[in-house]
Amino acid sequence: MLYWLYELSSINILQYITVRAGIGFFLSFLFSIFILPRFIKWAISKKANQPIYSLAPKTHQQKCNTPTMGGAFFISATIVASLLCVQLNNIYVILGLLSLFLFMLIGMSDDRSKILGQNNQSGLSAKKKFLLQIFVASIISVVLYLTTNLNTELFVPFYKNPLLNLHGFAIAFWILVFVSASNAVNLTDGLDGLATVPSIFSLISLSVFVYIAGHAGLSSYLLLPKVSGAGEVVIIAAALMGSLVGFLWYNCYPAEVFMGDSGSLSIGAFIGYMAIISKNEILLIIIGFVFVLEALSVILQVGSVRTRKKRVFLMAPIHHHFEVKGWAENKIIIRFWIIALMSNLLAIAEIKLR
Repeated sequence: MLYWLYELSSINILQYITVRAGIGFFLSFLFSIFILPRFIKWAISKKANQPIYSLAPKTHQQKCNTPTMGGAFFISATIVASLLCVQLNNIYVILGLLSLFLFMLIGMSDDRSKILGQNNQSGLSAKKKFLLQIFVASIISVVLYLTTNLNTELFVPFYKNPLLNLHGFAIAFWILVFVSASNAVNLTDGLDGLATVPSIFSLISLSVFVYIAGHAGLSSYLLLPKVSGAGEVVIIAAALMGSLVGFLWYNCYPAEVFMGDSGSLSIGAFIGYMAIISKNEILLIIIGFVFVLEALSVILQVGSVRTRKKRVFLMAPIHHHFEVKGWAENKIIIRFWIIALMSNLLAIAEIKLR
């Protein structure tokens, strides 16, 4: 809408992505900070509480009355703010919004099943959730491959030339990125605010890369892949960051609301999407290092139990391991935030260390 206003009235300032991204950030932030309390009040009245996993650390049982599905609200706020600020005829924007919306629907279905069943195990089965994620990721990846100028070359961190061209195999690789990123953020969302701040750091880093990719001059100067039109997606990322900052106001310890799968799956999918369109699929391992660490801890734990009948960690994901060891929840959260900050600083430094 703001871009159309620029075209109709020639208000030049509205043509700039950075300006509209800033407006999108504050719009979604205001939506979250002022309207979320009403959502929390409504969720409490409907007893839309987060069922606590029976094997979770004992300190989690006191959170059983905390409402969930906050993600459905802040993703909706992100989409509304984005629609007001983006250029709507941009295919990268359309696919980015679809990523948020469709993965939110998967998460909402899971959250709703858990709430109605009042059991953490009564949500979507792992197999069904996984298949739905693959289905949605397949649609977006195929459309991305067929309708955009996005190249299929694979880049690795700290090396300026593409490693190889995936051609049609890029679709399968992108699906893997979508599903992996989505589930990694979902696994991280186990403590108050733990997934929120690393998500904001990841979005900041990826916004830098996407903006450069969409800018012909900067991408050429910095020897980064050029993706014409991708820069508009930065506006969606800024809106998501704004809504996450507003959400964090109520999600920080002790949380008044949880994001649920409706938030974590959407955030992860969009982070994966930004990595794909900026050609940073491998760099995402550094950008989302905390998410990778959490997912890897679960993989190692499950693999070890099944093959060796022994645990690697006291409990997985790894943030629960530190809880069982006696670390205070706040200490775990802040330390993981610090790790996320440092890994993202390293990722941004990669722009010049090539």
